[in-house]
Amino acid sequence: MTKLPRRIALIAALTLSGCGSPVEENPDQALPPVMATPGPSATAESASPDVSPAELTPEAERGEKGARNALISFARAIELRETDQAFGLLSPHAKETWSGGKFASLFEGLQDITVAVPGGQMEGAAGTSYYTSQATVTASDADGRPVRLEGPIVLSRVNDVPGSTAEQRRWSIRSIDLTQTH
Repeated sequence: MTKLPRRIALIAALTLSGCGSPVEENPDQALPPVMATPGPSATAESASPDVSPAELTPEAERGEKGARNALISFARAIELRETDQAFGLLSPHAKETWSGGKFASLFEGLQDITVAVPGGQMEGAAGTSYYTSQATVTASDADGRPVRLEGPIVLSRVNDVPGSTAEQRRWSIRSIDLTQTH
């Protein structure tokens, strides 16, 4: 075989090897999402981690998954010492009990904070859903002594009723009663 027929045979073989392969109708869907990177003005010291709840389907958001999502975001914010973000997850009802400063002072001076929020219980009542769990915060104080705060934590959301606002339909911390156990 001379060089020209070999090249033609090779090209034909390569062309035929693509036959029968499924064609991707939307190849962009297979690509990984593009991650945004901070601009030159953002620094590691000035950037706060975003602990806002992950987006869920509307159906999942209304149920226990939505409540757990908000609760875990709250716990994570406390662990990362992002008390402003944790305070932002409190409902207006809870903010009547806790001022921003009072809430932040609860965790002030604590080191190595860990927050446990095990599975809870869903309840529904006349237009509102509730999720109750137990929160346990373990840490150490400035002198290295162990600190433990425990108590119930209740989340609520207004169900999809006429006249309710988007904010009311989001899960938020309705009440939290942490007391020091030692």
